[in-house]
Amino acid sequence: MKIKSGFVIRKVGGESVVVPVGEMSKQFHGMINLNETGAFLWTFFTAEHTVDEGVAALLGEYDVGEGLARADVEAFVQTITENGFAE
Repeated sequence: MKIKSGFVIRKVGGESVVVPVGEMSKQFHGMINLNETGAFLWTFFTAEHTVDEGVAALLGEYDVGEGLARADVEAFVQTITENGFAE
């Protein structure tokens, strides 16, 4: 799973936001606000990775248990898939 091309993530006023660019801006008219974990996962999933790899990456970056890391990654993947942001 990976995030479709056509989005950029930027820090704006201390917040992470994702905006569409190019052709994607014709399909999606808005911004996506991300918390710190969401920004980490968005950046991670700009390359092809599995959920298990996402969990491992989250465990390596944050001091969280595996159950919480897996729940966060699965929720993130579900959200981007449901909204058409994933390939």
